[in-house]
Amino acid sequence: MNDQLERLNRLPLRSNLRGLTPYGAPQLEVPILLNVNENTHGVPADVRAAISAAVTEAAAGLHRYPDREFTELRRALSEYLGHGLDESNVWAANGSNEVLQQILQAFGGPGRTALGFPPTYSMYPLLASGTDTEYIVGERADGYGLSAESAALQVKELQPSIVFLCSPNNPTGTGLGLDVVEAVYEAGQASQTIVIVDEAYHEFAHDGTPSAVTLLPGRERLIVSRTMSKAFALAGARLGYMAAAPEVADALRLVRLPYHLSAITQATALAALQHRDALLADVEDIKKQRDRIVAELTRMGLKPAASDSNFVFFGGLENPHQVWQELLDAGVLIRDVGIPGHLRVTAGTETETTTFLTSLESILTGQTKLPA
Repeated sequence: MNDQLERLNRLPLRSNLRGLTPYGAPQLEVPILLNVNENTHGVPADVRAAISAAVTEAAAGLHRYPDREFTELRRALSEYLGHGLDESNVWAANGSNEVLQQILQAFGGPGRTALGFPPTYSMYPLLASGTDTEYIVGERADGYGLSAESAALQVKELQPSIVFLCSPNNPTGTGLGLDVVEAVYEAGQASQTIVIVDEAYHEFAHDGTPSAVTLLPGRERLIVSRTMSKAFALAGARLGYMAAAPEVADALRLVRLPYHLSAITQATALAALQHRDALLADVEDIKKQRDRIVAELTRMGLKPAASDSNFVFFGGLENPHQVWQELLDAGVLIRDVGIPGHLRVTAGTETETTTFLTSLESILTGQTKLPA
């Protein structure tokens, strides 16, 4: 690895990329994978059949470029989001990461800044580096909370070009109140700050939790990012999207690559949206398993955070990496997010969740030193 890094450094790499490591969670072959917040229930058989039929039909036209504007897909996504949106408000790309990258390409760049509030999604600083946008680290309160007052003060002081608000936040799973979004947006008025609310896990939020989509009217600098990777169980399809004022989509057209969404991707996403009731049926079970994890970890003496996502962030571990390794040895892969005393686990099926919980309890009760 050192030799490989040395060879890399001999290349005329941009200075702000030197020393960085690529994003990537461990990809290991173990029986139970609960480390990257996938929907482990999978795609139902009838939806797989519908997707296969749609892809087969699209394959007949693969000698032609796809619809550059993916109009039918944007229309279907806007219908799913509701709240009076139409296709002019929606943009999509190969995963929400590409959507975020295009936003940074359009509104970031040299001499501009992006503000995030760690611990949060680890791709934000990497996307900033990739677009030569300076990444600024904001502050959260003890317990990783972020109040409207604190966030607004930081935006007023730092005047960033872009702000990332992850809600529910990754890795903590906690949602933000809409008052935070509103306060940040108003605080960025003078600096014309683009405000991104990353709602990758919104479908898993507790009932009655409002989406920032409801705040879009009259706020041309507000962008709400979503994905079909999680609730729709389509992580392998790579389809992310955003909702915003039509002029934001026009800005992203300036930086997107031609025909960036393949005909296969468009066909897959459309078929999934047409069968969304079947795909989203598993969301309630995932939420049930998530809440079960929170309850059981609390019983074990650990400290899980309240979660509005499909994962649970928990603390109270004296040696989290050792626990992670022992779980892996037991055939259960979860995520070591590098935060002292903490780990993160995806809420899987009932069977997967049971295996995780029983394995973890066995590890904890067998340790010389129990959780702090």
